[in-house]
Amino acid sequence: MEVVIIERRTFSYVCERFTEFAKRIESLCNTHTQKVENWLDSQEVCLLLGFSKRTLQYYRSSGRLAYSQIGSKIYYKSADIEKIISNSEIRNHSTKQIVPYEKN
Repeated sequence: MEVVIIERRTFSYVCERFTEFAKRIESLCNTHTQKVENWLDSQEVCLLLGFSKRTLQYYRSSGRLAYSQIGSKIYYKSADIEKIISNSEIRNHSTKQIVPYEKN
């Protein structure tokens, strides 16, 4: 075993730096763990959107809906599902505008 001797001042400096580093890591971990998002499985998404499994597959393969796969199970971010719902509502409202009939 090799023994290394350092000055007390150097040791104190290293300890202070390590403590600062540990605090930064803890802060980063707390910041990122607070942003955990809800994930939904395929069955939940089909029920929410009124989609069949095949339609959901089409949305995945066409790139319209991002997903993550763990083993054979597929998960979707709830924020992405909310975007699909809001886009659908916007399209439905824009296509239902009534134009008054004008007689020439």
